[in-house]
Amino acid sequence: MSTAVSQTWYMTQRQLMVFVRQPAYAIITLIQPVIWLFLFGSLFRKVVELGGFGTTSYLDYLVPGVVVMSALGSNMWAGMGTLEEIQRGTLDRFLTTPVSRAALMNGNVVNNGLVTAFQSVVIVLLGLLGGADYPGGIVGIAVLVLASVLLGTVFGALSNALGMLVRERESIIGINTFLLLPLTFLSSAFMAPSQMPSWMRHVADFNPLNWAMVAGRSALSADPDWGVVASRGGALLGLAVVAVWLSIRTFRSYQRSV
Repeated sequence: MSTAVSQTWYMTQRQLMVFVRQPAYAIITLIQPVIWLFLFGSLFRKVVELGGFGTTSYLDYLVPGVVVMSALGSNMWAGMGTLEEIQRGTLDRFLTTPVSRAALMNGNVVNNGLVTAFQSVVIVLLGLLGGADYPGGIVGIAVLVLASVLLGTVFGALSNALGMLVRERESIIGINTFLLLPLTFLSSAFMAPSQMPSWMRHVADFNPLNWAMVAGRSALSADPDWGVVASRGGALLGLAVVAVWLSIRTFRSYQRSV
């Protein structure tokens, strides 16, 4: 177990070096969340007058949604990196080494989790500069960041599995493009559940994106419902474990095919 953990951390460091050496990438990945945060925050700021948002500031409501959407958007493309390593032959070369097969997959997942945590903290700080209020304090922010990391782990692991299955950029782009907007708008990202059509509320109850938002918003509120936080967080954790297991199983299938 200790060997697998150390090898996973080594593979994670390898991925992190790429991120650190390309600071422009970090800036680019924050541009869209900033647009969502301040453009949508200004455009829909009066929508809170409809009621059901639990706050008088739309920015307070929007920040957790943007954090979670950013985690989804960045991790859905993890499979592109896996596909690139397959096409370059890098992954095949690693198969000739004694490195743990789980570490080869989990290094990518851990790297994405750390990057997601960094992006989430930056978005929270930008919201704070914009005037957002977080009554839940540090604990609430930590829960929101953890929820976004778990959500990112789910979709990052599934994206890795997808990359090894389809092995085509066009397929990954098509599937991700198809899923991103429905997952976003079939959630409480922009609108309070009480203002959504009933069928949308029912669909959102089964949307992992919404689980992360509900957990984060509840933890950030002045009176957190820790039962809701625990149930949604537990569901995300269980789904993340299944997704990681699936990505490892898919990798072993890929290994047998080369």
